Amino acid sequence: MIIVPGFVFGNYFYGNSSVGRASVSKTECREFESLDPCNSRLTMKLANYIKESYNELVNKVSWPTTKELTNSAVIVLVASLILSLIIWLVDLGFEEIMKLVYGLIS
Repeated sequence: MIIVPGFVFGNYFYGNSSVGRASVSKTECREFESLDPCNSRLTMKLANYIKESYNELVNKVSWPTTKELTNSAVIVLVASLILSLIIWLVDLGFEEIMKLVYGLIS
């Protein structure tokens, strides 16, 4: 008697059971029509996400005052000016060094 998975030979049946296995993504929500299809669950999740996001932005996020925002903007502006001045001075220095080197080579 030959036993092949999933086939019946004589009085013997050898097959696989899917009991206790996790659902496979390709077959999820395709077995039967339910009262709560996957699309409505997705819609509910999306609506819940939007409600929670709005609640967090309105009630949990601490927004800066106008004075704090202005102070931060001034600090960023001053830091940017200082950094650009440093980069300009380094560039000027390299330019003079390269002029000196090329003057010695020629």
